[in-house]
Amino acid sequence: MPATVHTESHFTGGELVRDVVIGMSDGLTVPFALAAGLSGAVSTNWVIVAAGLAEIAAGSIAMGLGGYLAARTDSEHYASERQHELAEVREIPEVEAAEITEIFRSYGIAPEESAPVVTALRARPDAWVDFMMRFELGLEKPDPRRALRSAVTIAGSYIAGGAIPLGPYMAMSTPGGALGASACLTLAALFAFGWVKAKFTGINSWKGAGQTTLVGGIAATAAYIIARAVS
Repeated sequence: MPATVHTESHFTGGELVRDVVIGMSDGLTVPFALAAGLSGAVSTNWVIVAAGLAEIAAGSIAMGLGGYLAARTDSEHYASERQHELAEVREIPEVEAAEITEIFRSYGIAPEESAPVVTALRARPDAWVDFMMRFELGLEKPDPRRALRSAVTIAGSYIAGGAIPLGPYMAMSTPGGALGASACLTLAALFAFGWVKAKFTGINSWKGAGQTTLVGGIAATAAYIIARAVS
């Protein structure tokens, strides 16, 4: 009887999901709050739509740039720490070797058991440095394309999220009616977004959708109150 092939399934898109969450959540709440705040101050929807589109443009650029700079900072930090670790491996190899032993000891592996691995790593300086970066410093090598991809993902998600609460203002004639439809659409989008995010991350779909709707709803309400107060 043939052996059953075991196929491991692990979620590996954490960075992508994080960027989508950052962009989409802000895109749903901030334009909604702006449009809702203006609904009581103006009588025509085109003013609200123009202001909303301007906010989406500015917000997506700012959020995308923030994502780009954050990813670049991570990459530069990794490169700096790797150079520092490489110098330590060359200048104080005995100290670094002892640190490997301590790392294995934290996993319950005795020094005599980890000694062959320490010896093997000392013979491979690049692998040694990579090992220390991951297990001593907890740093993973960043993808060189991460910065641009993060910027585009966050900005695109912000635009996609922002278009949802503005939709009713584009389709309807009065701010009052559009406000109710916008609120319903925004909450429905938050629920759907949370559901999809939960599917990707492997948590309970209802729990993920409920949490996203609750947190997004609170954020949108707070932003709405502020927007109404200043308008």
